[in-house]
Amino acid sequence: MIFKDTVFSKKIKIWFLQSALIVVFVWILCMPSFVEYNGGEYNLFTVKLNDTVVGIMGSKEDAYEAYRKARRNIATSNDELTLAKADLTIEGQNVMVGQVDSPEQVAIKMADVLTGSMRENNLKRSYSVKIKQDAINLSNINDVMSLLSASLQVYDEENKFDVKLISDPTREVNVLTPQVYSKEKAQKEKERADTYLLKGGIIATISEYLDEATPNLNNDTDFEDFDYGIRDMEFGDKVEIVESYLPDTSIAELSKVIDDVTKKKETKTTHVVAAGDTLGGIASKYDLTLDELISMNNNGEDGVRLEDQYSRIRPGDELIVTVPEPLLAINYTKLIRREEERDLKPNYIYNSTWYKTQEKVLQKPVTGKYEVAALVSYNNDHELEESIFKSVTIEKAVPAIIEIGTADPPTFRKPISGGRLSSGFGKRNRPTKGASSFHKGVDWATPSGTAVFASSSGTVTRAGWGSGYGYCVYIQHPGGKETRYGHLSKILVKVGQNVDQNTKIALSGNTGVSTGPHLHFEILVNGSQVDPLTFLN
Repeated sequence: MIFKDTVFSKKIKIWFLQSALIVVFVWILCMPSFVEYNGGEYNLFTVKLNDTVVGIMGSKEDAYEAYRKARRNIATSNDELTLAKADLTIEGQNVMVGQVDSPEQVAIKMADVLTGSMRENNLKRSYSVKIKQDAINLSNINDVMSLLSASLQVYDEENKFDVKLISDPTREVNVLTPQVYSKEKAQKEKERADTYLLKGGIIATISEYLDEATPNLNNDTDFEDFDYGIRDMEFGDKVEIVESYLPDTSIAELSKVIDDVTKKKETKTTHVVAAGDTLGGIASKYDLTLDELISMNNNGEDGVRLEDQYSRIRPGDELIVTVPEPLLAINYTKLIRREEERDLKPNYIYNSTWYKTQEKVLQKPVTGKYEVAALVSYNNDHELEESIFKSVTIEKAVPAIIEIGTADPPTFRKPISGGRLSSGFGKRNRPTKGASSFHKGVDWATPSGTAVFASSSGTVTRAGWGSGYGYCVYIQHPGGKETRYGHLSKILVKVGQNVDQNTKIALSGNTGVSTGPHLHFEILVNGSQVDPLTFLN
């Protein structure tokens, strides 16, 4: 029997053909990719990511597509933004035949390399808060909100306000900025929106009209009905918040940041001198010692130079002072209730027969007392301005009524009419025994009994015998001035009497140490004799 003619031979042939077809099919499915020879151009590319070979590819486009796919795979597996070192290099060569990897295989290897880079860099998602020139890094958005809320609560003791973050529309990049809102107002707006959805047509229109017609608090409102406390708040400095990736060492602890931002620190500012300001008053206003104020302003670089407590300042001058200020300023308005005192401006009655140095209080003032509801605006602890909502008089203020003169006070004039100047002021030869060699006044020779008048308005402080002066009169004048009249024959005034230039105070004579009938006249300024002739007109 011949084997090829048997039934088994036929079955073996069929089995062999079937096996060959299966092998060819599997080879077609699983065979590696090859590249075609392409003349002088590169047709095989070795792809490296962070110096690690991640695959062999047939084109640069395939390499970039694999890289994009790897990044998408990492991003979709993490809700947060990712940051990893990514140094992609592609090295080309020209080969006759070469095996290449699929983009899917290369993308998987690339994702492993990027993930490892993220672990090595140890960067953490964080938020940077910029306040003026300072930047603060916090680990999450909840810490940012806690910091901003803590800044508000320094002044918002009743916890009426909160903060939300909004995108800054003026910035091209994604920058958040905080916005302060009233919790009560937000709740009312929500309730109003919910109510609006339940209403419709004419009912909604009437409801809105009635809401808007509700009167605001005014002067007819009782004090008890005002809503006292903080009414509005906002951040006084620009605050910007951006997302960033930083190492743990660059992220601050929340409790320390809150202390740094809210704690008040001495900050330099400028005080503009106003009329009536004194160095002592300015120092007291800013809780400084006088020495501290002088030390801050002793170089003259930024304004007035202060050398000591007697240094002169003028309205408009700028002085450097320090005030306690937090890093993040808060602006707010507050409705307050208080009692205050007020004085009215005096009413003046003008008397043309009186000198300007003369005045008389005809009615004493009474300080008024008032109960006030006022809306005051602040920057931190500094009051900026206020508006009065309601004011009720507790005790009415009464102005002073003062009568004052309008005539210019006279200067000193010669106390007698006529007479001959017989001796001037200063050194001289003694005219007689007992006389002084330094003449403290001037003498006019005149017959005894000549009328002597007060040289200027004043009060008599002495009227009687004065040793070498003989009979004399002393008169005290405003501004530390005094006149003396000597060698009189008769005194016509008394101590304490007010006199003016029309008052006859004495008659000239020849009493005391005298060589003949004359009037001796002196003028003293702050207790020292001066030449009378320089004062007479």
